[in-house]
Amino acid sequence: MIALERYEGIWTATIDRADKAGALTEEMLTRLAEIAEAAGGGDGPRLLILTGAGKVFSAGADLGAMQGGLATSPVWERLSSAIAALPCLSIAALNGTVAGGAMGMVLACDFRVAVPTAQIFYPVMQRGFLPQPSDPARLTALVGPARARRVLLAGERVDAQTALDWGLYDRIAAPEDLTGAAMDLADHALGASPAHVAAIKRLIP
Repeated sequence: MIALERYEGIWTATIDRADKAGALTEEMLTRLAEIAEAAGGGDGPRLLILTGAGKVFSAGADLGAMQGGLATSPVWERLSSAIAALPCLSIAALNGTVAGGAMGMVLACDFRVAVPTAQIFYPVMQRGFLPQPSDPARLTALVGPARARRVLLAGERVDAQTALDWGLYDRIAAPEDLTGAAMDLADHALGASPAHVAAIKRLIP
């Protein structure tokens, strides 16, 4: 349910579970974490793209798995930490809405491009769970404390244009142009040396 394509230094990991709105199981999260960790190694890519299949990027945790304890599993933080630590560029190419725990991997990426229908929704207040440990700080760094409160405390659904205006999304693109928008953002980094990319990333808090 996680597909990985490798082509000329670009890895594209796809959440391929369109029939379940990209709902994540522990096995899927572990596979994504393994990919992100491998991407940080010496033979890793120049660019890691995370995307989904169908009209939703990910609805978050699979409900059955969540009832089995997935909501509090450390694998969520393992995944987002591995992405945040990457020396290469990382881009979330959001083919649709991202919700719940799936926000963690998206917030950890360097850039976020999205289709016009890609809302964000993080219903931790409604469902009685805490957000992943690193998510509030990453969200606040992108949108500011007042807007982070609206997402986490008020459970606000944020549409794509608002997410762009807030700085949570970097670009909005039509579905057929989503990959192109991601590649456009990656253009300069792909033309630089991996060491130079990693050095500049280390300078950005």
